[in-house]
Amino acid sequence: MTPKSGVFLLGSCIAAIAGVGSVFELSSGTPELGNVTTGIILAASIPLTGLFFWVAVRDTRANLK
Repeated sequence: MTPKSGVFLLGSCIAAIAGVGSVFELSSGTPELGNVTTGIILAASIPLTGLFFWVAVRDTRANLK
């Protein structure tokens, strides 16, 4: 793994944690940041998790050759 792919993997983990936290906040009924803001965080974190993970894997595979 290169430092670049490690950073992307870290971003994927942070986005995934934000998504899970947003789901719990929305399910509690009264999110601290409000429904709209928490929903935006959730909607942004889902594709970002996949994108960052995909870029990290792609970068790692490119550096193996």
